[in-house]
Amino acid sequence: MTLRRIAALFMALALTLALPAAASAKEDAATQEISVKVGIEEKLGQLVPLDTVFFDEQGREIALRSIVDKPAVIAPVYFKCSSVCPRLLAGLADVLGKLQLLPGKDYVAVSLSFDETDTPEMARNKRRNFIKAIGKPYPEEAWRFLTGTKENIRKVTDAMGFMFRKEGNDFSHPVFLVILSRDGKVARYINAATFLPYELAMAITEASEGRVSSTTTKALLYCFSYDTKSKKYVFNLLRVFGTVTLLFIISFIIFLKYTGRKRNEGEGGGGHEGHDSHDR
Repeated sequence: MTLRRIAALFMALALTLALPAAASAKEDAATQEISVKVGIEEKLGQLVPLDTVFFDEQGREIALRSIVDKPAVIAPVYFKCSSVCPRLLAGLADVLGKLQLLPGKDYVAVSLSFDETDTPEMARNKRRNFIKAIGKPYPEEAWRFLTGTKENIRKVTDAMGFMFRKEGNDFSHPVFLVILSRDGKVARYINAATFLPYELAMAITEASEGRVSSTTTKALLYCFSYDTKSKKYVFNLLRVFGTVTLLFIISFIIFLKYTGRKRNEGEGGGGHEGHDSHDR
């Protein structure tokens, strides 16, 4: 047997042994990826590393610290997304257009891509489209669209408690806004599927004062309205009074039906006893 044939046999044997190991490693990686949690782990009060460097819309390196020098509305998205992320950004554009707060002065918005394959060109196009969707003049520097490396993205998303998982070419992820104070402290989480202008305005105002608040409940949103002039929640007396009145009416109707039924049962029982006595 020639040396060439012996070498070929050894190579074939090596490939035969390596293929199962590679397949096993691939399966282990896939299993590990599936086990990654998706959701929000609230880390209120925790500092996000503002020295982390990303790329701006022109591809230049920029540290978060140079942007987050005022309350920041962080929208974690990925720019290749064709479903929930565009809806989130469209909803944010609509709300930003209704705020009485001054963009770039009272707050800054940041769409932060968690897909390391997104590019500055994609970020630039997204910013142009969604700023146009606001429907009124809006300073570009007040809404930044950033991309970054996998390592730096993870530093920030982990600090914010934003947990996502890659699934093929897409991602499974929560749909939330994260409000940061000017020093990078996590001040509030807002469900981006249902948020309202006054909820965002209140979150920004609280963040500007360094306050940390738990996620706004539906009860708060229902019972209170945000006054853009005083920048405070005000008790919505008419709405709450109307709800209480409606509940009282419903309860009273149920009470009448219940007592009426009991009365009919009592009368029915009495009539039966009289009939038996008459027979006797």
